[in-house]
Amino acid sequence: MNVPLRCPDYSCVSGRAKSVNISFKTPTRGEIAHLVIDSTGLKVFGEGEWKVKKHGQERRRIWRKLHLAVDSKTHEIICADLSLNNVTDSEAFPGIIRQSHRKIRSAAADGAYYTRLCHDELPRKKISALIPPRRGASYCSGKNADRNRAVANHRMTSMVTPVFATPILTTSWLA
Repeated sequence: MNVPLRCPDYSCVSGRAKSVNISFKTPTRGEIAHLVIDSTGLKVFGEGEWKVKKHGQERRRIWRKLHLAVDSKTHEIICADLSLNNVTDSEAFPGIIRQSHRKIRSAAADGAYYTRLCHDELPRKKISALIPPRRGASYCSGKNADRNRAVANHRMTSMVTPVFATPILTTSWLA
């Protein structure tokens, strides 16, 4: 394939870049109504997952964990934290919450954040917790009203769900 490919040089790209209009969104200010927190794993070094599955692990793989807090309304990343893979989600949670200097009304996270450490940190900043409780969670005496409310809601939902999850075999009762 002897096809001549033309590639622009630096001065051409630099000259054209001056005329490109890029608008950056300024960060929002004020109160955050709803903060969503989660984490994901990032592979720094190691074989691909397919190779490990097919041929087995040869060398040690190195992972990092990226913890993110996102404003659910604006989809803006409010806080981010990169940790080692042995740091749990609940251990990184207080640091993420403390990074934001804005007022937060409520914070939602998955079940990995359902620990005493997380539930003790949220009332300090007057944040309402939206974290699903673990199966078999019990009520806690004292100051964790949000946690007890979530446990009660979970118990009520788990009692009602099996009743309404059964398929309706006939619709004659609708007539």
